Amino acid sequence: MTTVATADLYDERGDALDSLALQLHDLGGVVAFHGPVRTIRCHRDNALVKATLATPGDGAVLVVDGGGSLESALVGDLIAASAVANGWAGIIVHGAIRDRAVIATLPIGVKALGSNPRKSAKDGVGEVDAAVEIAGTVFRPGAHVWADADGVLVER
Repeated sequence: MTTVATADLYDERGDALDSLALQLHDLGGVVAFHGPVRTIRCHRDNALVKATLATPGDGAVLVVDGGGSLESALVGDLIAASAVANGWAGIIVHGAIRDRAVIATLPIGVKALGSNPRKSAKDGVGEVDAAVEIAGTVFRPGAHVWADADGVLVER
């Protein structure tokens, strides 16, 4: 996947893009990734994340708004491997993941606040493909998102 550096992209497109001010860790085997946005809003329940990443991603990036909770992980190695197998470009998690060592070896971009070995609930509570706001930046399904070591940009 060819990607443009977010700094260069911002220089070119400026105010047409929002820049996520929240600092996320690069935890996947790919640092630079981009694609159309898909979203999930959930709190300490990753059933919708697992189900969505088990469907064809077609190069999309799943943005998971976990409310910033670090109390339990929303993505683990099996879910991330499923995302790879189904053609997702990346996962951005406003929350925690687990299995960092394995996820770091997978050919997918993963950005998250941090990690916690605790599993999350599996009740399927949440919302799929609704606009989510993270640290003042809105991610709308279908908008394009770019991520690299400098951060995350999304179309307004």
